[in-house]
Amino acid sequence: MARSINLSLTDELRAFLDENSGDGTLFSTPSEFVRALIRERKERTDAAALRQAVLEGYGDVLHGRTRPFTGDLRGMLDEYRTERRGG
Repeated sequence: MARSINLSLTDELRAFLDENSGDGTLFSTPSEFVRALIRERKERTDAAALRQAVLEGYGDVLHGRTRPFTGDLRGMLDEYRTERRGG
């Protein structure tokens, strides 16, 4: 779903936007350039969250918070949820 947003830019930012979009650039329109910047930021944010999750997983291993894999991930998750609820 396409949605519009209006931005107020300083002259310096507008010049940067114009330099990076249009003829002779990778982006034909300023909108394409801005979308690419937003996607890049989202990818970096997602990658940082993934790195943090991996580090937390390593921490669990180091502190003995692991279980042997039974081959039934769904069953293990259900068991974990039941334990967390106190059942």
